Amino acid sequence: MGDRYGRKGVMRATAWGAYKGITEALRARFASGEFQPGAVLPSEAALVAEYRVARNTVRRALDQLAEDGLITTQPGRGRLANAPGERPSQASPQYRRIAADLRAQIESGELAAGALLPSESALVAQYGVARGTARQALAALQDVTVSVQGKGRFVKPR
Repeated sequence: MGDRYGRKGVMRATAWGAYKGITEALRARFASGEFQPGAVLPSEAALVAEYRVARNTVRRALDQLAEDGLITTQPGRGRLANAPGERPSQASPQYRRIAADLRAQIESGELAAGALLPSESALVAQYGVARGTARQALAALQDVTVSVQGKGRFVKPR
C-alpha cells in the first residue's frame, strides 16, 4: 500500500477525512471483539504511530467514538471500551455544555454579530476544563462563528 494509507488500508489523503477512516477502523476492531468491554484502548501515541497521522486526527476519531458511547475516558486509566449499547453514566461532555452556554449567549444577543468569543484560556479558567475541551467547545460553534488567524473567534453576522 502507498503512503496515503494507514493500518489496514485506511485512506488518509487529508486530515479532514483521515479521522473518519480511523473512526471506522476502530469501530471494526470493536465489532471483531478486539476491544472487550473494560479493555484499555491503545494510547494516542500508539494510534498516531499505527495510523501515521497527527495526534489531533487521532483525538478527533477518539472523540467521535466517545460521543457514540463506544468508549469512556477515565483520568489516570485512559480510554476504556464500553459494553455494546452501554452509554457512559456521565452527563453530556463538558465541551457540549460550554458550547451550549456560548450558543445561548449568541442567540440571546449577549454576544452580537462581530463580537469576540472568549479565548481558549479564558474558557479554561472560567469552566475549569482542559485546553482541549475548550478548543472542542469552540469548534462545535463553527456554524455561528468565524476564526481569524491570530485574532480569535468571532460571531458570524446573521
